[in-house]
Amino acid sequence: MRVAVFGAGGVGAYFGARLAAAGVELAVIARGAHLDAIRAEGLRVDSVLGDMRVDPAIASASTADVGPVDVVLLGVKTWQVAEAMQSLGPLLGPETLVVPLQNGVETVDELEETLGRRYVAGGVCGGFCFIVAPGHIKHIGGVTFIKFGELDGYRSLRIEALREAFVRARVDAEVPDDIRVALWEKFLLVVPFGGVGAVTRAPIGVLLRTPSTRELVATGMREIESIARARGVPLAEDVVERTLAILDGVNPSGTASLQRDIAAGKRSELDEWTGAVVRLGARAGVPTPLHDFLYASLLPQERRARGELEF
Repeated sequence: MRVAVFGAGGVGAYFGARLAAAGVELAVIARGAHLDAIRAEGLRVDSVLGDMRVDPAIASASTADVGPVDVVLLGVKTWQVAEAMQSLGPLLGPETLVVPLQNGVETVDELEETLGRRYVAGGVCGGFCFIVAPGHIKHIGGVTFIKFGELDGYRSLRIEALREAFVRARVDAEVPDDIRVALWEKFLLVVPFGGVGAVTRAPIGVLLRTPSTRELVATGMREIESIARARGVPLAEDVVERTLAILDGVNPSGTASLQRDIAAGKRSELDEWTGAVVRLGARAGVPTPLHDFLYASLLPQERRARGELEF
C-alpha cells in the first residue's frame, strides 16, 4: 500500500508515521523547514503510545514527485482544503481513496464536488498531536482513533484494506455503519470545547471541572446536536452525555488546535468550526446563541491573524 500524507502538521503525521512503522510506503507532502527536517532526519514522533522515527519513501512539496497512491490522508487545516484540492490530481489513480481528517462537517461536500464521489471517503480522527519543532511531532494522548468509510456506507475492498493496515499499525481504526454520524459526533465534541477554550484560555480539565464552563461546553454540544437532527443525522439520544464522559477521560492539559492557534496569533479554523455552527444553524432554523457569541468574540483576533485588522 502507498499512502500519501498531505499536510503533516499533527494527526496526519502521527497516523502516517504509524503506518510507515508497520511497513506501508509513506509519502509526505510538506513545506519549508518542516519538509527540510523530514528529508534530513526523518519524521520523529514522541508519543504516549511509543516513540518512533520513520524515513518516508518520499518527502516533497510537490504531489507530482509522488504520483498515484492508494490512500491520501488529507491533514491540512480546514481553511487550506480548497487550495490543497487543486494539487491532489497527481496522487489520484483509479482506486485512490482521499480521507479528510479535518474537524468539520463541510469538507467532504467540498471534496466530492471538486474531485467526484469515487475518490472521497468520510474521515474523522482523534488525538492531541502537534508540531514541537520542524520534523518533530508530539502526541500527548487523548482518545486516539481514526474512523473512515465510503459515503454510501458500502464496505468496499479499499476501505477494508486501509482498516487492516491501521490495525497492523496498532491504531484504533473503525469503519462505522454511517460515517455521517461519526463526523457529527466529532464535530460536537471538538467545536464547543475549542470555542469555549479559546475564549477562557483554559485547558479541557479546567473547563470540565468548573461548573459554569462545563455547562457552556454542554450547551454548545446541544446546539450542534439540534442542527444535526434538523439535517437528518441520527445521533444517539445520549450523545451529549457520552461526549462529555469522553472528554472527562482525556489528558486534562489538552487544548484544541483552534484554541492553540488563536492564542499564538495564527490563522485558525474559526470560520470552519464555530462559524459553521452559526451558518448551518441559520440554514436549519436552529438558534445557536452560544456559538453566535463565541464567533463574534473571537472574530477580531482571527481577522488580525489574517492581516485584515490591526490592533
